[in-house]
Amino acid sequence: MTWQLRRAGAADVPAIMAIETAMFPTDAWSPEAMARDVSDPNCYYLVAFPPEAPQRIEAYAGLLAPRGAFEADIQTIAVAEAAQGKGLGRVLMLRLIDEARSRGARELFLEVRADNPGARHLYEKLGFAEIGVRRGYYKPDNVDAVVMRLAITAPQPGLAQSGDITFKQQETPS
Repeated sequence: MTWQLRRAGAADVPAIMAIETAMFPTDAWSPEAMARDVSDPNCYYLVAFPPEAPQRIEAYAGLLAPRGAFEADIQTIAVAEAAQGKGLGRVLMLRLIDEARSRGARELFLEVRADNPGARHLYEKLGFAEIGVRRGYYKPDNVDAVVMRLAITAPQPGLAQSGDITFKQQETPS
């Protein structure tokens, strides 16, 4: 399967919320909170869709990273059940890491449900390390949040090595 990524906009919030409520039935964000983050210039939200059906959002991810701030935070990420297991979550995470780097962040944080071993494994493979636990963080389920941190290295000039993936976004001419 192939997907394209693009920056999310206000018109994407209903499709994002459909995935959000399906994937997180007990602790989904509100549509108002999601719309606020999607439109916040300090945030960077992406959606993924099949090239032949740009209106069919199958995943989304969001980052809070004010330009010039040392720290950034993965706000949320979700892949619709039908699109899971195909590497889409990894691609979204890599793009958010690159965006955090481009905004000047050198540390990236996230919280993940303690009962989500698949997501924890992905984050560990991407270099995140567990730094703490927030007891009962996810309500109303009272599930712990595992807090993870990634040290973001500054971009280094040179040729890519086997396994290196860097996404580049074209700048809009001013």
